[in-house]
Amino acid sequence: MQALKLVPTIHYFDTFKDFNDEFQLGKGDILVTNEWMYKPYVEGLGLDIPVIYQEKYGAGEPTDEMMDAMKAEMDKYEYDRIIAFGGGTIVDCCKVLACEYPAGCADLYTGKVAPKRVKKLVLIPTTCGTGSEVTNVAVASIPSLNLKKGIADEQTFGDVAVLIPESLQGLPDYVFATSSVDALIHAVESFLSPKASPLTEILSKEAIKIIMNGYKKIIERGGNTKENRADLLKDFCLAANYAGIAFGNAGCGGVHALSYAHGGAFHIPHGEANFICFTEVFKKYMEKQPTGKIEIANQLFADVLECDLANVYDELDTFLGKIINKKPLREYGMTEDQIETFAQSTIDNQQRLLGNNYVPFDVEDCKAIFANLY
Repeated sequence: MQALKLVPTIHYFDTFKDFNDEFQLGKGDILVTNEWMYKPYVEGLGLDIPVIYQEKYGAGEPTDEMMDAMKAEMDKYEYDRIIAFGGGTIVDCCKVLACEYPAGCADLYTGKVAPKRVKKLVLIPTTCGTGSEVTNVAVASIPSLNLKKGIADEQTFGDVAVLIPESLQGLPDYVFATSSVDALIHAVESFLSPKASPLTEILSKEAIKIIMNGYKKIIERGGNTKENRADLLKDFCLAANYAGIAFGNAGCGGVHALSYAHGGAFHIPHGEANFICFTEVFKKYMEKQPTGKIEIANQLFADVLECDLANVYDELDTFLGKIINKKPLREYGMTEDQIETFAQSTIDNQQRLLGNNYVPFDVEDCKAIFANLY
């Protein structure tokens, strides 16, 4: 059994300037970022390279339309290396943009065309959530097909992952919340995955402890604000990376699998979509198999929450609710008829993730979860 695989070389720098001092960005490079990240961290360095601002080609999470438009603009320049400096949207887009590009990138997501890397790729995350800098997963919505799906291929790994805690300073409170809770879910889902190994379990458990204890400090200081988390950014940056390595090897399961249905239908940010169904999926796990590794995960949460194991999920919802608000799916626009539709869509389209479940789910399990979330 393979215990651990890590494809990108990982670098750590305190600032983007320190990163550039070593990597010497210049001719042959193209930078993909957001203008609000470029101005404080890059502009003053006087780099003479083309810059693509992702927000000019679409808002929110990646879509095939966004990537097609970005590719058309990037084709105006000559470059051998893509520097992706941004959140999960930019990182995932650049994993695809670094590949040989078909007529439309939807062909990559439907499997019509296989990914083939043709550009070097440096991935610098500016959130503390996806861990995408160390995985080969690239998720996108395909509006024309009413589909949200991920690619996971050897060709979509980055060459280099770079951690720069400085870049988390400007995160809006909501983005910090949705990204960091996503990292927490990566950590616990990868811990429970049947593909987990002793090495990935170490990373998963450490990420859970760092994030939960970080949240505890933030809550004790009065809540999720820039000031209350300022000295914790390095911790959250590293925890997201640990969780990314863990789930890149062991995979994520039911929480992620179910979240794609409502996340895609109602354009809910990825971390929030996951958070909505987090504890409900774990309650179903406990219903079907209450003994085993889930007991260890529950104890990790209970230790930080200082609560009884019998109440751990209710206490976890209350605790995390102080970081990010949890709403029923009907408040996003879901109808009762969609309970069955979303459940069937999960079974039909998310077997890549459901294969990593702590226990198997069938369509009735998914229906029960969506009914409780409705």
